[in-house]
Amino acid sequence: MANGISRRDFIIISSCAGLGLLIGCSVRNRFDIIIRNGMIFDGTGAQAVNADIAIKGNKIVAIDHLGSATADLVIDATGLAVSPGFIDIHTHTDTELMVNPYAESKIHQGVTTEVSGNCGYSPFPLNDTDLRKFDQELFEKYGIHAYWKRTAEFLTLLEQKQISINYATFTGHGNLRSFVIGKNDVAPTAEQLEKMKRLLAESMDQGSFGLSTGLEYAPGCYATTDELIELCRVVSEKCGIYATHIRNEDDLVEQAVEEALKICRVARVATQISHLKTCNPNNWHKMDNLLRMIEQAATAGMPVNADRYPYIAYGTGLSIFLPTWSRQGEAEDIIARLQDDQLWSAIKSYIESRGVQIGGWDRVMVRTCFSEKNKKWEGMTIQECAVQSGNEPLEFIRQILIEEKNRVDIVGFAMNEDNLKKVLSHPLVMIGSDGNAVSPTGKLSQGKPHPRYYGTFPRVLGKYCREEKLFDLAMAIKKMTSMPAEKLGLSQRGYLKPGYLADITIFNPESVIDTATFVKPHQLPIGIEYVIVNGKLTVNKGKHTKALAGEILRHSV
Repeated sequence: MANGISRRDFIIISSCAGLGLLIGCSVRNRFDIIIRNGMIFDGTGAQAVNADIAIKGNKIVAIDHLGSATADLVIDATGLAVSPGFIDIHTHTDTELMVNPYAESKIHQGVTTEVSGNCGYSPFPLNDTDLRKFDQELFEKYGIHAYWKRTAEFLTLLEQKQISINYATFTGHGNLRSFVIGKNDVAPTAEQLEKMKRLLAESMDQGSFGLSTGLEYAPGCYATTDELIELCRVVSEKCGIYATHIRNEDDLVEQAVEEALKICRVARVATQISHLKTCNPNNWHKMDNLLRMIEQAATAGMPVNADRYPYIAYGTGLSIFLPTWSRQGEAEDIIARLQDDQLWSAIKSYIESRGVQIGGWDRVMVRTCFSEKNKKWEGMTIQECAVQSGNEPLEFIRQILIEEKNRVDIVGFAMNEDNLKKVLSHPLVMIGSDGNAVSPTGKLSQGKPHPRYYGTFPRVLGKYCREEKLFDLAMAIKKMTSMPAEKLGLSQRGYLKPGYLADITIFNPESVIDTATFVKPHQLPIGIEYVIVNGKLTVNKGKHTKALAGEILRHSV
């Protein structure tokens, strides 16, 4: 080229100039980080190219063969895949980051961005009554207090705390309902619905990315489709997303997906169907039709996608086996119904039917209890617990829910491996863990969380990409990076491009795999070698550096 500038130097300088960074950013000066000799997957689904990446500050400033350029830190990525940082589009991380800001179970998977507030639950908005109860629960569990009521207050506190990952959130429909109506099966008045809409609009103005529902859970299950459409009109006006744990995931799953698609169509709202699945053997045959329904909607121009974690067991609360009418109100109301012998007869009959549907109580495992007394049951199936306690399974369920004040987490082995593969490989489906940021040590090492908390992304890369060959590595990475970034409208994330923020995951495609199990879940994966968050090295040769470079991501129209 003219003036003695090589093509390589021109690309680097042009990249910097486009960012307004030409001064101090030429090849004669040092970069902060250079990643050399990696197999670079840019997130688009294109195959890898062998090149180097230069980082200055919090941004990627060049992708090319950088020759003799120098940096404060040089990472040799020979034989390693270099990817945009993974974006976990479906999580439940929130107050855990106030207990432990390092997010070990996520950052070690290569996750650089969490998207929380799913399944109808977020830690805001809180009215005075809900704040008191939530504060008590947090203090009993973690020794911390709740100091916020609104979205802005919560996000500001996380920002001040400083965290290792980027954080985005939805607003939980259950919280809106609880704030305005309470937790009982009642319809909102016109005035109450308007108040819920105002609260949602306020929450989105303060940074929420949209509305999530948990339509199998109280109080979300008491909402009508019309109520959800009205709320989603607010989300649509503000260019947000409707993320839905649909109303039913077993016998009525087709009707539940149709409801989600109706809301998407009528409210004209971008929709994300959470952890798409068909539960229980008698419903496994329905998956093909569900995928057809979603495909047809997308082909018709409806902005609908889904997400899924790579396991055949779901994780939720044991109370999911109770009839919805018995879940109204606060924990003490639910316990009172369980203790009422007359009501117990009807509750028991419903629980028994759910046990038959899933295939028996040996397919449901207790994963976390709150009290020390009952931690002995963690990692055991309901059937095993019943035998050891000397009770029938239904009586064991009744007693442990009473003793634990309705706070018992379980996993249910209800899904089919062939269906899982169909969902994971579908072009409209992204990867989401449905798990929290926890840790192998400290206060966040309690109980036996679902192994998806630790293993989701490495398991997709190792088992389903490398071993099962459901898709190639470029497509696996796209499902974890650019697809969720585009869905959420995240600016300058989800791709490896000059000018984009330096969220980068570097892993060994030949060895990456999960190690967490249902019995021993607190185990980090292997093969995730380096993770960079906003230009800061956060995982170095598989070890957390304790960097706190994560940012709070706020939605804006």
